[in-house]
Amino acid sequence: MPLYTNNYVLVTIFLFLGILLPVAALTFGRFLRPNNLYPEKQTTYESGVEPTGESWIQFNVKYYIYALLFVIFDVETIFLYPWAVAYDKLGLFALIEMLIFIVLLIIGLIYAWKKKVLEWK
Repeated sequence: MPLYTNNYVLVTIFLFLGILLPVAALTFGRFLRPNNLYPEKQTTYESGVEPTGESWIQFNVKYYIYALLFVIFDVETIFLYPWAVAYDKLGLFALIEMLIFIVLLIIGLIYAWKKKVLEWK
């Protein structure tokens, strides 16, 4: 049996287990948990206070922009960490590649700054 066929078998086994285990856990949980439905159990729990009003609240768009910027720079650190760990083995090409990546992110940050996205009014 060739070596690459063995890799496909392992991937198939992991895929099968990745589907089987959650389905089995959810199925067993459905049979084991109590099923007592009554109106008080169906209400929304908010620290013991009865919910009033509508659940739809419109947030300021600045929250979403800050969250998006956080995700962008969080992903940046995810890319920077492995590069920093393996810096000795990667050489000059990887250094230039990472500098280009950082410059592009800085350009994006400057663009957001110029558009006054980072100012809270």
